[in-house]
Amino acid sequence: MTLSLGWLSALVAGVFSAHVLQRLCFPYFWRDLLFLLRVIRYGVKLELFKITSSVCTVLERFIQQAQRIPDKPFVLYDGRVHTYRDIEQRSNRLANVFLEKVNLRKGDCVALLMGNEPDFLCVWFGLAKVGCSVAFLNTNIKAKSLLHCFNCCGAKTLIVGSDLVDCLDGILTSLLDDNIQVWAMKSQSEHTQVHTLLDKLDAASDRPVPAALRATASLKSPTLYIFTSGTTGLPKAAVITHLQSLKAAAGFWAFGGTEDDVVYIPLPLYHSAASLIGIGGTIELGATCVLKKKFSASQFWNDCRKHDVTVFQYIGELCRYLCNQPKTEVDKVHKVRMGVGNGLRQDVWREFQSRFGNIKMCEVYGSTEGNLCFMNHIGKIGTVGRSNFFYRLLFKYDLVKYDMEKDEAVKDQHGFCQRVERGETGLLLSKVSALSPFFGYAGSKQLTEKKLMRNVFVKGDAYFNTGDLMAEDHEGFICFRDRVGDTFRWKGENVATTEVTETLGLVDFIQEVNVYGVEIQGHEGRAGMAAMIMRPGLTFDGKKLFEHVKRDLPAYAHPLFIRLQETMETTSTFKQQKFQLVRSGFNPSTISDPLYVLDYQQRNYIPLTDSIYQSILAGERKL
Repeated sequence: MTLSLGWLSALVAGVFSAHVLQRLCFPYFWRDLLFLLRVIRYGVKLELFKITSSVCTVLERFIQQAQRIPDKPFVLYDGRVHTYRDIEQRSNRLANVFLEKVNLRKGDCVALLMGNEPDFLCVWFGLAKVGCSVAFLNTNIKAKSLLHCFNCCGAKTLIVGSDLVDCLDGILTSLLDDNIQVWAMKSQSEHTQVHTLLDKLDAASDRPVPAALRATASLKSPTLYIFTSGTTGLPKAAVITHLQSLKAAAGFWAFGGTEDDVVYIPLPLYHSAASLIGIGGTIELGATCVLKKKFSASQFWNDCRKHDVTVFQYIGELCRYLCNQPKTEVDKVHKVRMGVGNGLRQDVWREFQSRFGNIKMCEVYGSTEGNLCFMNHIGKIGTVGRSNFFYRLLFKYDLVKYDMEKDEAVKDQHGFCQRVERGETGLLLSKVSALSPFFGYAGSKQLTEKKLMRNVFVKGDAYFNTGDLMAEDHEGFICFRDRVGDTFRWKGENVATTEVTETLGLVDFIQEVNVYGVEIQGHEGRAGMAAMIMRPGLTFDGKKLFEHVKRDLPAYAHPLFIRLQETMETTSTFKQQKFQLVRSGFNPSTISDPLYVLDYQQRNYIPLTDSIYQSILAGERKL
């Protein structure tokens, strides 16, 4: 008896010691394990699709949900409720119109230019039902960039929202010359060569088109093209396969979302966050989403209270706008329990939770075309994701030394990259493998190859270059540090410096221009700035530059600051030097070069004075 008690005491002491040791040395062990098991479970399901050659796509999942919960609200929009059955039937009608009137066929690519509205989903699903891939066009892009998008993905049909038809005024003739048919979500059109869809919709059948049209045997089949900023000067069409769509759709579920959740989506549907994670995630759960035409800081919490929102999507800038709103007594009166997004700064994160309640903020890191995703399931402030021994076994990534001044990875004497130590900042690279494939961009093998780094650690290996500088601490938390190369982020959008450079280069008085992003205290991302040299005999004309920028660039890509220089610095390989320009910022008291700032009220670039500079830092001047 005494011996048994001794063994039992030893066992209890051993278990207790192991528990204490685990809590001290591995505090996140069980949370990591449970989260990873969810990820693996979903991954096994995707692997089974490969084995059976029968893929249950996001569309297929939607159709299943429409049969299972037909009367459940799927989309709440502008005071109206659209059930799963409503969206299913309307997308069926559109599918029949696409087959019978538009003459689309399986395998065609169709471009979609629409803002946030339920018909975006109906058109998207209707096209997918007839076996078409869909290219989501950014509603901000204009002229040359818009035409370029069709060439990328090979689309010969454009479907445009009723409120965006006027955006085609400058390029409609070019589209028609390229044999691209244009269909508008309208009952009648002022343009004789723009066809209409709504007048054909009422007479169309809501019976499903043959299931064989939408069926696919491969996870790697392209289903969407989503455009990202192009460092070559124009947007790039990232190939989105069924595999990527299904992975993104599991995001809410992985973070603990349920079918009882109500998801608030204020982000644009042409981006992967809103469409793949937001809509796809809502479908995967069988939940309800509140779709907003455009984000409004003043309406956000009223909407959340009105619709009993429990989950919302964000970008860091969105949360900052909410924190800048006047405080009210009902700031914490809501049912929101979780936010899912990216780009949330530590200071904004703390202020947001302090003011609006202990909402779990789930940061997700990953690019539209990338083959790696980090998810901060722990919710640690200031980190974009979490890694551990098991995660590294499944997803191969590395942080390598990077020289910011030379704008290149540091190599050893054998020409291979060097890994950074724990806690040090390095360039994030993700290994390309069967488990983590990189599908690249449509229309250009060169662009796809440019995002890869080969012979990184050994001859023959290949890694996806994220272009992001990250650090991983000793507990396995991943922190975002900065972006490298020719892209920066402003107003929640990626700005390709080369596209802005090429646009500014068309102005007659500009000889050479170098575009980069500068930090502004209290603002997310970086504001656009352009250093430029004038042509001999010509002078800077702020009004002319304003009109040119306003006409040819989306608002988020407008350079806010101009710096006039006599000479342009370059690297030893004759690349424009940005590092010193970025570091020196836009302070007129420390920069001897003439500086100008964008003024929308005066429709001009005006001299940047010390008083204007101080008003920008104080947040008094709207940017």
